[in-house]
Amino acid sequence: MSHHTLLPRILQSGAGAVNQLAVVLRSLGVSRPLIVTDHMMEELGYLRRVAALLDEAGVHHGVFADTVPEPTESSILEGVATLTAGLPDGSRFDSVIALGGGSPIDSAKAISVLGLAGGQIRDYRFPNEAEQPGLPVVAIPTTAGTGSEATRFTIITDDDVGEKMLCGGLGFMPMAALVDFELTMSVPPRVTADTGIDALTHAIEAYVSRKANPFSDQQALAAMRLIAPNLRRVWHEPDDRAAREAMMMGATLGGMAFSNASVALVHGMSRPIGAAFHVPHGLSNAMLLPAVTGFSIPAAPERYAECARTMGVAAAGDDTATANDRLLAELRALNRELEVPGPKAYGIERARYFELSATMAEQALASGSPGNNPRVPEADDIVALYEQVWNQE
Repeated sequence: MSHHTLLPRILQSGAGAVNQLAVVLRSLGVSRPLIVTDHMMEELGYLRRVAALLDEAGVHHGVFADTVPEPTESSILEGVATLTAGLPDGSRFDSVIALGGGSPIDSAKAISVLGLAGGQIRDYRFPNEAEQPGLPVVAIPTTAGTGSEATRFTIITDDDVGEKMLCGGLGFMPMAALVDFELTMSVPPRVTADTGIDALTHAIEAYVSRKANPFSDQQALAAMRLIAPNLRRVWHEPDDRAAREAMMMGATLGGMAFSNASVALVHGMSRPIGAAFHVPHGLSNAMLLPAVTGFSIPAAPERYAECARTMGVAAAGDDTATANDRLLAELRALNRELEVPGPKAYGIERARYFELSATMAEQALASGSPGNNPRVPEADDIVALYEQVWNQE
């Protein structure tokens, strides 16, 4: 059986990778990029740095800095309008530079597709796909988490119904990624924790996915080996360069893994929480990971046990049951140490949470991700898991 694998054409990684931006643009044959980013990248000076690199190389460019956390269709359309307006001299943009965390990168990928092909982002929601490339995207991630710089997916919220849409396909795969861990050195602890657990979730879900394959398995296991021993280190010692570098590469490998094997039930349940209650994506994944893993282990005990051994929380000689007990204990301990709040501690209103649980379950199933889970749930199973997550605090 063969497996279809998509990856960025160019991956530049390591300290100073961002400095190769102009070289990468030339190698792709483009010269008029639109930088898609957010106001935080402006405040931190990253936008100024990237613009300076382009100015020094004589590359004319524009900026759209109005992307939003958990991007919406309306925010994407604003970016498309900027893209289609072109440069002041009347020339058209021929590429997109995505600068920031997962939200700006997801936004940039959607803008590149709609800016070239037109239509609406909902045209590409699962099970539809963007089969044709958009404008070339060069992704520059500034967090070690989403792996969006190496995936064929983007997540955009439908403003009309308040539902996160999973959109995928060749068109959403960046043409190049500049993975520079030095850009993560200033990331605050809460974001470090949430994006780090997000990356770990990608690796675990890719490995246990029903769509897992030999290529994605190797990327997922490599990601776990990098993330598991370093996540606590970057939380407690944010200036640890070696740990930051390991997390950054682990996040990219995790992105490669799930892009080619798909995520599963954690992500399916996470997106509705984010859409309904504006919980950051990585944080909602962290809330869900222990409970969903416990639900799923009976359907793939050997796979989850291998995750535990790869992460170093179970010994090579541990039997399957012991390894899985240790995996669950580790996921709970990680959430405690990294101060991951549950829905109640986050401030979600209990009545509203339970009122929406059935709707969120249906939205989760409609996304397709739960169908990749080792144990495929019914809607009632998902509602019960939402209740368990509320009560586990």
